[in-house]
Amino acid sequence: MLYRDKSGDLGLVQERCPHRGVSLAYGILEPHGLRCQYHGWCFNKKGDCVDQPAEESTFKDRIKVTAYPIQELGGLVFAYLGPAPAPLLPRFDLYVWDNVIRSIGYAELPVNWLQIMENSVDPIHAEWLHGHYAQQVGRQKETGLSRHHVKIDFDVFEYGIVKRRLLEGQTEDVDDWQVGHPLIFPNMLRTGGVGRCNFQIRVPMDDHNTMHFWYTCYMPGGKVPAQKSVPVYEIPFRDEKGKLRTDFTDGQDIMAWVTQGPIADRTAENLGRSDKGIVMYRKLLLEEMEKAARGEDTLGVIRDAEKNRIIELQNEKEKGQFVNVKSPLDLIKLRRSREQFNPRVNEIMALFEAAAEGEKRA
Repeated sequence: MLYRDKSGDLGLVQERCPHRGVSLAYGILEPHGLRCQYHGWCFNKKGDCVDQPAEESTFKDRIKVTAYPIQELGGLVFAYLGPAPAPLLPRFDLYVWDNVIRSIGYAELPVNWLQIMENSVDPIHAEWLHGHYAQQVGRQKETGLSRHHVKIDFDVFEYGIVKRRLLEGQTEDVDDWQVGHPLIFPNMLRTGGVGRCNFQIRVPMDDHNTMHFWYTCYMPGGKVPAQKSVPVYEIPFRDEKGKLRTDFTDGQDIMAWVTQGPIADRTAENLGRSDKGIVMYRKLLLEEMEKAARGEDTLGVIRDAEKNRIIELQNEKEKGQFVNVKSPLDLIKLRRSREQFNPRVNEIMALFEAAAEGEKRA
């Protein structure tokens, strides 16, 4: 049960009150805790019972609820549910950059989180799903997304896996091949370029459902106004008839994930050479689970505060697939991206237009 008390502090505790099992989702907010609405038992953010109005004894000192450490960063709330001592919350670049505009899209998807992540180490799908298929259904014109992948490669680094691609017509000095972009182990993808960068965050809800977040930073250039709040908006992935939407890039991905079924049947797969990123990721998962079982820190765990001031992640600045896209405005105007659902999209477009006009005058 996540709550913010009257002093502004966040707490995360078990949902059921240990007295009679009532849900604390309807609890009473206090200056320094959450009080059960049924009989008034009050708990602080550490899980301690600090008050039992009907009990005149030390009974409360023997009562606790399970509580978890949480932190706010970049407009998000992060909880740690693992064994103590808790590692540091990674201060990835998008969470801590200054002078950017942030927004968060989300969708509750009826699939297991792992098949979403496997898509992130499958570069070949871009030329077919977002290229040829999108053109066939008349959703978009040729933009370079259907360009053939001459070769792909993957490298394990301290926070996950970097994927790199070389497209037909490119030389090996391009960002697509020299830099690439990372899967952040185990459940995030970092993408971007041309004035915006994204985290795709896949949070398992249970075996059959995933909460997917698209965390975006826009960089129009120049000084941007401070944000009082980060807009959060839902991304509709079904149309009014309940059919999966494929009229934008993320919708095409969702269609592929959902039609695999709630849990993809890996025993029926026939993997080829182009699936080497998926093979690498699955192997890495097994290796890291074995480390966790031995009580060792897994890939990406950070305990050095000096190293955690800001973690700059590598990402292409020039993406060869988007040959006709020079700024996020191009994607938005083509209505090919999730930004079309952002309630503040016009404000964001205005900032980019103003920055572009300023460059012309300069």
